[in-house]
Amino acid sequence: MRRLAQTALLALIGAGLLHTALLTDLYLRYVKEDLRPVLIASGAVLLLLAAVNAYADLRRPEPAGHAHAHAHEHGHDHSAAPTVAWLLALPAVSLLAFAPPALGAYTAAHSAGKPVTTTARERFPPLPATSPLPLTLTGFTRRVQQDPTRAIEGRQVRLTGFVTPAASGGGWYLTRIIFTCCAADSQTVKVRVYGTGAPPADTWLAVTGTWHPAGRLGTRTAEAALDVHETRPIPQPVNAYTDDLPLTPS
Repeated sequence: MRRLAQTALLALIGAGLLHTALLTDLYLRYVKEDLRPVLIASGAVLLLLAAVNAYADLRRPEPAGHAHAHAHEHGHDHSAAPTVAWLLALPAVSLLAFAPPALGAYTAAHSAGKPVTTTARERFPPLPATSPLPLTLTGFTRRVQQDPTRAIEGRQVRLTGFVTPAASGGGWYLTRIIFTCCAADSQTVKVRVYGTGAPPADTWLAVTGTWHPAGRLGTRTAEAALDVHETRPIPQPVNAYTDDLPLTPS
């Protein structure tokens, strides 16, 4: 029974990994897109191990008399796996049968904002004349807090993300959750939005607006915030755990 349990668990986990990585986009809720080949390879190896275990069991069945004699000698059967071991099958079955919940506003509301990297004497390239200017949330924050040329002042920008209600004082944030490697090391970047009521949490939006004056632009005192001019609902991206540039509206 013990080898049967091992074989079944290997097969379930391997099948779950292959199903998630090959047939769906759900793996993007666990890891970055770059790790998809690793998941596929891992699933294939686990299925191969399960097949090898099953073949070995068929080739070398344990004599029934010997197993029973051994069990009676010690008063219990060592060949039987504990019942609780089958609980290990639940995560494997969930990969096949259930979609994991996406990280969203609840996670973002309970996590600190992603620190924006600073490079000494960094030079920001001139902003293109496009209006509204598409920017990532990280790019907007860096321009607001680190660009000494203050090129973002007065510029109409377009940002995309999902809605996270503010913990205090009302209002809301446009938010992105970013995977460095996987869900366990996710970080959050937020831009405060002014000028409109908070849409429902987790709503994905394209937001157009200008920097909300608060603090000294080009320094850390400046708030990463937007005076909204327009909001437009958008579908959740397939790969939602990146900080991508907004798509150009069709």
